[in-house]
Amino acid sequence: MASKNMKLGILIQGPGGHMNSWKSEEVPADGSINLDHYIAVTQKAEQTGFDFVFIADGLHINEKSIPHFLNRFEPLTLLSTLAAVTKNIGLVGTVSTTYSEPFNIARQFASLDKISGGRAGWNVVTSPLEGTATNFNKGNHPEHQLRYQMADEYLEVTKGLWDSWEDDAFTRNRESGEFFDPDKVHRLNHTGEFFTAQGPLNIERSKQGQPVIFQAGSSKTGIAFAAKHGEAIFTNKAPLESAQDYYRTLKNQAVENGRQREAIAILPALSPIIGATEEEAEEKYNEIKNLISIEEALNYLGRYFDHFDFSQFPLDEAFPYIGDVGKNSFQSTTDEIKQMAKEENLTLREVALRVATPKTEFFGTYEQVANKMMEWVDQEAADGFVISMYVLGKQYDDFIEHVVPILEEKGYYNRDYDSDTLRGHLGLPYIENRYKKEQIKH
Repeated sequence: MASKNMKLGILIQGPGGHMNSWKSEEVPADGSINLDHYIAVTQKAEQTGFDFVFIADGLHINEKSIPHFLNRFEPLTLLSTLAAVTKNIGLVGTVSTTYSEPFNIARQFASLDKISGGRAGWNVVTSPLEGTATNFNKGNHPEHQLRYQMADEYLEVTKGLWDSWEDDAFTRNRESGEFFDPDKVHRLNHTGEFFTAQGPLNIERSKQGQPVIFQAGSSKTGIAFAAKHGEAIFTNKAPLESAQDYYRTLKNQAVENGRQREAIAILPALSPIIGATEEEAEEKYNEIKNLISIEEALNYLGRYFDHFDFSQFPLDEAFPYIGDVGKNSFQSTTDEIKQMAKEENLTLREVALRVATPKTEFFGTYEQVANKMMEWVDQEAADGFVISMYVLGKQYDDFIEHVVPILEEKGYYNRDYDSDTLRGHLGLPYIENRYKKEQIKH
């Protein structure tokens, strides 16, 4: 058993996390809708002992969107397929609380959880892009604070519906004819500010109790939400000091909410660029960087600012002042971009290219990247990582073949599954049915 159980997941964004990963000869050009590609990446991750695969999603596109976003699978449909071709690895998908209904989503994730034998996780998002509202009959896009208020009630409703049936409610007694114990089914009868749901949910709980709640909030409001509801936290914080501050803040707020520090796993995104030597890693970085033009980089940058058009500004002058543009979209990310540009006195060209293809701290030889990962765990900046390869091709294979064995050798990673649920993989507690807890209390 590893002395440090580093958690690892793989984010599958079709051919890769870079906006033009589809151009690489290492992956299928149609990777975002190529089921064989998803299955191959997932099964390779399972063979390596990864804790989960993670499918991101969004609900609004336009002609300037990242190519992968224009044509991709709906997460729950895809994950249900992956459940049938895997046995151990967790299955995590993104669904918006702003543009869906609690009953439907509670039922869909509970179904995935049963189909997979307790391996489901829900990445809860509130949908940052204002254009999303144009695809739904829900009025204007709610402002940032309101979206999280809605999400808070949404999670309370969903969790309540997941507890509709106590674990032994379905007796299925053929002799007596009793299919379920009527004393062990519970109606939620929720009528709130944003949602109404009577219940009960028409599916039982899984062996892990409830699906694992993933969350990626980085704003002050998002952190508060994650501290209350989140169990696995996906973050882009860097460098080390920033990640440590986020780690401490979130864990401390979780404790203030009456939770255990260990009840939350904090998993920064990791986009490694690796090679046998630093020179080889630099070559890999240049290959990736050359996949994109400056026009595409400007479009990529603009997406964070609700598809703002940066092409109207001079490329080689200081990053322009654009006021509060993007405040109601990716709030924390846009704040960080503007702060970076100001502090480093960057031009618009430099900002666009850096945001589109950042050279992260996890750059270098296999040993250097493995050592950096171990340092982050030791220094309480991470409990593990969500691997987001720029291109899901040879670099993914190199990470598995060269970096993971170093983590194993040093005692930081254990590829053997010692649990058959996602909660077990992440060291998270089983969620007791609330009604059973009330019975025990009385």
